[in-house]
Amino acid sequence: MTDEQQQRVAAFLDTHELHAPPAYRLLDLAAEVGELAADAAKSSEYGASPDELDVKRDELGDALFCLYALADELDVDAAAALDESVAKYEARIDDAGAPGSDAKE
Repeated sequence: MTDEQQQRVAAFLDTHELHAPPAYRLLDLAAEVGELAADAAKSSEYGASPDELDVKRDELGDALFCLYALADELDVDAAAALDESVAKYEARIDDAGAPGSDAKE
């Protein structure tokens, strides 16, 4: 079953006729994540003050919106994809002691 937030974004896209090809949705997502990175870089003085790192909540929301919109355009259940990802990380930790992709599975 599709997550409530994904359904909310899908309804918004339908209501406002904002559907777009997945490639455009992916570019939107990359742009929004770039804005988050810019906020983080600026607020932390480009990593010199990591405790000062700050991102704007609405920018994080924009990235989430774009991610849900991409999932909708690809007909992917975002909640199921997240469940699969968490299970993958848990398995890596159980098997190799670390969640990174370089952990041996």
